Amino acid sequence: MDQHLLVFVTVVEKESFSRAAEALHMTQPAVSQYIQVLENTYGVKLLDRNNKFVRLNKAGEIVYFHAKEILGLYTKMQGLMDDLTNRASGSLSIGASYTFGEYVLPHFIAKLHHEFPLIRPSIVIGNTRKIADLVLRHQLDIGIIEGNLESTQLKIDPFADDQMVVVASTQHRLAWLEGEVAASELEKETWLVREVGSGTREATERIIRELSIAPKEMMEFGSTQLIKESVESGLGISFLSHLAIRKELSLGLLKIVRVKGTPLKRDFSIVLQSAFQTKALEVFVKILRESKGFWNSEEG
Repeated sequence: MDQHLLVFVTVVEKESFSRAAEALHMTQPAVSQYIQVLENTYGVKLLDRNNKFVRLNKAGEIVYFHAKEILGLYTKMQGLMDDLTNRASGSLSIGASYTFGEYVLPHFIAKLHHEFPLIRPSIVIGNTRKIADLVLRHQLDIGIIEGNLESTQLKIDPFADDQMVVVASTQHRLAWLEGEVAASELEKETWLVREVGSGTREATERIIRELSIAPKEMMEFGSTQLIKESVESGLGISFLSHLAIRKELSLGLLKIVRVKGTPLKRDFSIVLQSAFQTKALEVFVKILRESKGFWNSEEG
């Protein structure tokens, strides 16, 4: 692995030469020397620094962006070479969109750790667009996303279904209506939605189109948990994964509003960039694909 790039990335992410030295088990002068060699190699300063801060300049941003990709490829290559003689082990970087990452992924990480304790997973949670981009840039070994995504550079493979439902507070007027709620009733409400780029936002926009409604107001939130809390408080209604509201349903804090065309099914998909897979990645993908029992138990 290129040690100069590793030192540079660590300095950037720690925002300090001293903290980078501590993380890399090096002396601070040694870290400074690595950065100086790298800057001499490219003939340009990469960092703006003084006694208070270390920041990327324009040249540094370019090197950092590509250094992350290069280091990701080094790690993947080393893992593949280790697999020639060893059992499934080593690092595994996993990215997941919010619904899957926060409400489903922990179950699979526990299973992975139980069966393959030598694998060291690291987790990144973000919206669908961000996770796909990190996989494309080799900064994640695998992504798990919700909703639809088209890409000619990534392999996208659906492996499980999710169900999206309209949800309201148990004290909300819609929660007390009998039978299916008319689309015109939903139009009168404030909709609490996720940010653009989120699979949940995509599903929300899809159901709004299918119902041919124009909600009076839409409020955007960057967290499903914040949306649930806001719906519970009576701020508005939302369109969320059934997986994300199981606890609130069981506690009687939220209620599913019956609406024509729901539950709306969407896919959870595995996203990969390379045809080469480490053993660690192979066994994790296998765990995901053999997860029918988990989904069946959730539906029941």
